[in-house]
Amino acid sequence: MELTELEDVRYEIERGVAWITIDRPKRFNAFRARTVDELIRCFKAAWTDAAVGVVVLTGAGDQAFCAGGDQKQRQETGDYGPSETGIFEVETLHRVIREIPKPVIAAVNGAAVGGGHVLHVLCDLTIAADHARFGQSGPKVGSFDAGFGSAYLARILGEKRAREVWYLCRLYDAATMERWGLVNAVVPKQALRDEVRRWADEMLAKSPTALRVLKHSFNADSESIAGIGALAFDSLDLFVATDEAREGVVAFNEKRSPDFAKFRR
Repeated sequence: MELTELEDVRYEIERGVAWITIDRPKRFNAFRARTVDELIRCFKAAWTDAAVGVVVLTGAGDQAFCAGGDQKQRQETGDYGPSETGIFEVETLHRVIREIPKPVIAAVNGAAVGGGHVLHVLCDLTIAADHARFGQSGPKVGSFDAGFGSAYLARILGEKRAREVWYLCRLYDAATMERWGLVNAVVPKQALRDEVRRWADEMLAKSPTALRVLKHSFNADSESIAGIGALAFDSLDLFVATDEAREGVVAFNEKRSPDFAKFRR
């Protein structure tokens, strides 16, 4: 797949910044397997392009940054659709966001929920529009991220807050997440792109080698989570085939509350 063949993602370079935009607004920028493949390809293109010093990840429109995995696709096919390799490469996407040796800014232009919330957590910095909302949905739809999405989140928020986010699946406003330390800045939605541009320009003026080494250094302290994440995703592959997980996704698509009571042990 070439960058000219992108269907779910837009990729543009503007004065040293690579803008990677999930372009599925009708699905609230939820990702299917193809979306993940295209995101990986775009991040790698930015990685190898000397003209790029900062990468921005955002979503199309102003309703959603990313609503996580596409639950309609999951109900239709039992998975997230076909991929280039036959593997749903979301764990690889997480690794690429962490390992690309350039700062990555999440420009959160709406809801960052579920797997979309994990994506912004993994970015180096998060700048949010004031109408943005943040939260987890995994336990509501028969899914989870027991790797970076939970353990790394606890590094940022602290154990009590991270458990609250995952166990209760509430939505939080941008001001709350800024106060908790998960968001760096909050601006009016019409000012989001300009604010992201200002932050990017400040970093573009810095030594790229220094930024590269600093990013690797920051990541080193939490790198052990990668092993936990690999175990977690293997467990998730088994879990999504169960009746319990199916109840979550069916309830989501039927717009009703799931009945998980019968699965308690």
